[in-house]
Amino acid sequence: MVKMRSELKGVFPVLQTPFDDRGEVDEESLRREVEFCVEAGAHGIVTPALASEFYVLTEGERNRIADVVLDEAEGRRPVVIGVSGVSTWQAVMFGTHAEDAGAEAVIALPPYTVKLGEEEIYGYYKALSDAVGIPIFVQNTGPPFGTPLSPGFVARLVRGIEDVKYVKEENMPEGHFISALLQHCGSELKGVFGGAHGRWILDELRRGACGNMPAAEFTDVHVQVYERFAKGDERGAREVFNKLLPLINISGAYGLSFHKEVLRRRGVFKHLYTRVPSPTLDRYDQVELEALLKEVEPLYKVR
Repeated sequence: MVKMRSELKGVFPVLQTPFDDRGEVDEESLRREVEFCVEAGAHGIVTPALASEFYVLTEGERNRIADVVLDEAEGRRPVVIGVSGVSTWQAVMFGTHAEDAGAEAVIALPPYTVKLGEEEIYGYYKALSDAVGIPIFVQNTGPPFGTPLSPGFVARLVRGIEDVKYVKEENMPEGHFISALLQHCGSELKGVFGGAHGRWILDELRRGACGNMPAAEFTDVHVQVYERFAKGDERGAREVFNKLLPLINISGAYGLSFHKEVLRRRGVFKHLYTRVPSPTLDRYDQVELEALLKEVEPLYKVR
């Protein structure tokens, strides 16, 4: 069993899954992505999750991705493995594999095909906790994959299930839900992370969030925002954030295509293949992207 670090906090990028031009998982690029995140100063790594296209990966691919990422990380950063399942049995299977492979923690949505009631969701997380001995993140997000959970119910999970220690909160407005979670859960919740590409990170941190799980392509810039804020330099954090915000806004519109295009431009990915349909950037988008990237390139730690 992995020795648990005292706390998980900071910028934990969610890895995008690289595919080759035939649509097969590109393990070479995946290893480069892990190394990129480590060099960029990530405080942890998360995969496979929604931004990793986990729901179009086979069970074997998901476990193999966990193995590759943990092997490449080599304990240099805590790795949180996504174990969301269509059933309790599947989540437990992914969870036990993740723990055996050396994951620091796991993250799970409630079952995302047939939506369950609160008692069934409680049983799902309880079974996962009974099967593993590492912290569990509850991913709290809305449709189409998520089942929004109230702050009161999340507090019940945290207080009643031994390993439920963290939450990734993505319901809108995120800041309000984060404040409510911290109020309801108190000290029994070890931490809450935001999502949404880091769009609300400054507000989240001010409210008491312990970190954010953005996509991977701007890890080094997100880290600077977080670390400046953590040192009390909110003005400096906002200066960096304001340069990044236009790119965050584009990422919200184009999603996977955007993330993979930037990772390709940064020398991490070879191909732009996505298994999940995603709007592609046309030549006008590329011109705008080029202009915006020039604004943030001086902030890159990895070149």
